[in-house]
Amino acid sequence: MFRILVAEDDGELRELFCRVLSRSGFSPVGACDGQEALEVLEREYIDLIVSDIMMPRLDGYALVRRLREAGDSTPVLMITAKDSFADMRQGFLSGTDDYMVKPVNVNEMVLRINALLRRARMISEHRQAVGDTVLEYDSFTVRWRETELTLPQKEFQLLYKLASFPGQIFTRQQLMDDIWGLDSETEPHTVDVHINRLRDRLRDNPDVEIVTVRGLGYKAVKKHG
Repeated sequence: MFRILVAEDDGELRELFCRVLSRSGFSPVGACDGQEALEVLEREYIDLIVSDIMMPRLDGYALVRRLREAGDSTPVLMITAKDSFADMRQGFLSGTDDYMVKPVNVNEMVLRINALLRRARMISEHRQAVGDTVLEYDSFTVRWRETELTLPQKEFQLLYKLASFPGQIFTRQQLMDDIWGLDSETEPHTVDVHINRLRDRLRDNPDVEIVTVRGLGYKAVKKHG
């Protein structure tokens, strides 16, 4: 049974989310703010976090940043009353995996949680699928239909990172830190070069497209049709 941590300072809303999650087959754990959420994470294993943004002591942005800086990749679904693009941008750049705006449709929340958990399991298995395209991490291969490509290590890792979080925007610096390492002296422009090479290699791919988000970075999206 998956353990879901619900960090929400509104007691009634926290209880509602926990009831819905229990009925959906999950084991929820409540926390009244980000600081209490960290305390829960220190003493027990959690599969996914549902977090509000505006909370006392430690808000949702700071909670996610602390987790990511510590190397914790637990999926996070951010739920908030903030609906501006700037707020959404800050949420994704802090490291959250998905974002919902209040008032929340609890059925949609459960669907999103299930999707995030499936994605996390595939990442842990070192295999990722987007439509008919399969990425095999251990061999750096990308397969679709009759095509099989073996990519250079950095190109594959870059593609795998983007494809593992479809629709999520990553800045050049985030990609540099994740793929090349925090201590790398490589210029961020290197990311652009690798992205261009990947786009060329995937020109005939029916499933994956790497999109430039002006002023922010890159994201992978699933092609339609």
